Amino acid sequence: CRVDTELVRSLVARRRSRSPLEELTPRQREILGDIAAGRSNAAIAQQRGLTQRAVEKHVSEIFGRLGIANDETISRRVHATLLYLAESAA
Repeated sequence: CRVDTELVRSLVARRRSRSPLEELTPRQREILGDIAAGRSNAAIAQQRGLTQRAVEKHVSEIFGRLGIANDETISRRVHATLLYLAESAA
């Protein structure tokens, strides 16, 4: 698995400024952690006692708040996970 160097540079540059993760609610941070752990929306819904539709809404809102556009060249879940892990490592 190769990581795009431009994506890494972008993530590092973001760390120097205010973290986009600060825009998330506590519930959204929990769900982002689940995404980073590789859980599917169905698994997150089951674990958190939510409907799958509620999880989908949270995930969509997370992508919006993190400024992750729908881009065919990179998975939004992977991009969100990289942001989460970069913040966790700080």
